[in-house]
Amino acid sequence: MARLTPENVQRARDTIALYPEKRSALIPILHLAQEQDGWLTEDAMAHVAELLDLTPAEVYGTASFYDMLFTEPVGKHLVSICTNIACLINGGYELLEHAEQSLGVRAGATTPDNEFTLEEVECIALCGEAPCLAVNWRFFGSVTPEKFDALTADLRAGLLADEVPPHGTLNRVRRTVGLTAGVPATGRVAVSEAPAPAPPPTPTEKDQRGENQPADAAATETAVEEAAAVQDPPDTDTAPTAEGSRPEKGGDA
Repeated sequence: MARLTPENVQRARDTIALYPEKRSALIPILHLAQEQDGWLTEDAMAHVAELLDLTPAEVYGTASFYDMLFTEPVGKHLVSICTNIACLINGGYELLEHAEQSLGVRAGATTPDNEFTLEEVECIALCGEAPCLAVNWRFFGSVTPEKFDALTADLRAGLLADEVPPHGTLNRVRRTVGLTAGVPATGRVAVSEAPAPAPPPTPTEKDQRGENQPADAAATETAVEEAAAVQDPPDTDTAPTAEGSRPEKGGDA
């Protein structure tokens, strides 16, 4: 089975360079490997482990945990039909049954021509257009049985290739900028090349912006005296007695 191609090895190394720790790039590189083959082959996972100084078991443990990563072959189009509450109420299970009959496979299986893999999923966040489905994580709402048949026919004919890329492709736009972790890279905006921070404003500039200024010494002294008068009025003996208690105002001492 395929290891990463030289081009994808370079993409992996560029991704690793963005993180202070190699292993932090594990999931992005697993998606890269899945984009290459449509699923995660054993050799690809072993290659990812080599690049990240991990064991194949560590890579497999992560890959097998997440629903969007597949360690078994997947068809060219992964059809994910939602049957959560909103879709259930609006015919999600009926749509799933129709899809199984139309494609000739049960949920969780792949058509013999490897064109479609069908799966039942939880909410895909398109509740306003229930029932809905996703094809390779591109969303389609208000899907009737007739619309489903038209959609799969268009996918099989390649009419939606611009809208729906092959399974595993998260984004067809390549990253061209970014900061590497600690070491500036050629062609990227490095920390040392970033604009210098503006100097702190002078007192005059602060006054012009209307910011609050510290009170002068006389005002501060007056404020302290006023606060003391409120806390300890002149006609009130609030000092503690020798016995530790304070006589009530107007009562016997």
